[in-house]
Amino acid sequence: MSFLANGITAHRGNPESFPENTLPGFQDAIDAGADWVELDVHRTADGHLVVCHDATTGRTADQNLIIAHARLAQLRRLDFAYAFRACGDPSPRLEIPLLGEVLDLIQSQAATRLSIQPKADCVVDIVSLVGDLHAEIWVGFNDGDVAKLQLARKLMPRAHIFLDTGGSPRPVEEDIAIAKRHSFQSIVMHHSTATAERVTRIADAGLEPGAWTVNELPKMHSLRALGVTRFYTDRPRTFLATPKQ
Repeated sequence: MSFLANGITAHRGNPESFPENTLPGFQDAIDAGADWVELDVHRTADGHLVVCHDATTGRTADQNLIIAHARLAQLRRLDFAYAFRACGDPSPRLEIPLLGEVLDLIQSQAATRLSIQPKADCVVDIVSLVGDLHAEIWVGFNDGDVAKLQLARKLMPRAHIFLDTGGSPRPVEEDIAIAKRHSFQSIVMHHSTATAERVTRIADAGLEPGAWTVNELPKMHSLRALGVTRFYTDRPRTFLATPKQ
């Protein structure tokens, strides 16, 4: 495979133009040429892995259910374009995607990979599904929970792992030590916590420094000047069309 390496992670697909964490948004992010697409996974009451950021559906769908307490059939009856349409976009009704459906989509091409954030305690289930679909080379993991990432590394030794330091990061030396100890390849941080010293220390350790969620071009340029090389963004098309400065 010859995957892209342009440093643009499409955050939840392309939520600037499509409802977040939906198949049309993921397809558009792939079509735009993002090298990674990021999504979030929960497990339903009847054991299905579904793609949604929140533990509940009220922010994005037309009814509020707790995903862990709902069956897939209940969730599939909801409209996950509801909130997006309320903002004035005429999107058709969209169902909550199964992780397997997104894996099928990602395997239909050989340029973009999929970064999975396991919101529930479902790493083993995710890895099992990835294995069943022979999708290992397309898949990586991102999270702030070191235990989850450590388990993902153990079960998928060759997966790309993005350690998320969150909005209140540890001292950079600790993050680097954790990443090195567990063979994680990247450290990503909230953009407000990125400093020249922090980014330089990460890069000098042989790790990829990234920032989330960056949606304004001036912010991207300023972070790039600090040495950030990976950007999680809700605007992948805009960022990919912007020349590096």
